[in-house]
Amino acid sequence: MRVGTTSYAIAIGSNRRGRHGSPEAEVAAAIRALGAVSVSPTLRTAPLGPSNRRFANAVAIVETAEEPPALLARLKAIERAHGRRRSQRWAARVIDLDIVLWSGGSWGEAGLTVPHPQFRLRRFVLDPLAQVAPDWRDPLTGRTVRQLRALLLTRRPLAPR
Repeated sequence: MRVGTTSYAIAIGSNRRGRHGSPEAEVAAAIRALGAVSVSPTLRTAPLGPSNRRFANAVAIVETAEEPPALLARLKAIERAHGRRRSQRWAARVIDLDIVLWSGGSWGEAGLTVPHPQFRLRRFVLDPLAQVAPDWRDPLTGRTVRQLRALLLTRRPLAPR
């Protein structure tokens, strides 16, 4: 890590063609825009909610001096540049970028919670995250990404340590 920077794990998903082409191409373009230092393979996953289109999902590790709100603003700008428009929750989308983890620990304010409140329950986040940061610890539970994934796969409850 560079001096004065922190690391973030960014979940990336797409299930609709956009300016860059297929969902996989949208994910790849978002990764380039992020300037990621490490990237998981892109996985095809089933959708949550009302969408019937499969997702392309990946996780990118980003190093930046930005605080979480500034990074969130940059992620939203990348989403807009990809043609993302806010609509129905869990509907088809060109691109979705979420801050999952931050090396600074936890962050909470209106409109932004880090770690992402649902990441522990989502294989489409934990599977790629485990490929790029298996030993990253969740600041709330103290468990590693590898442990969180194993717990999800066995469907055991996540009690804080």
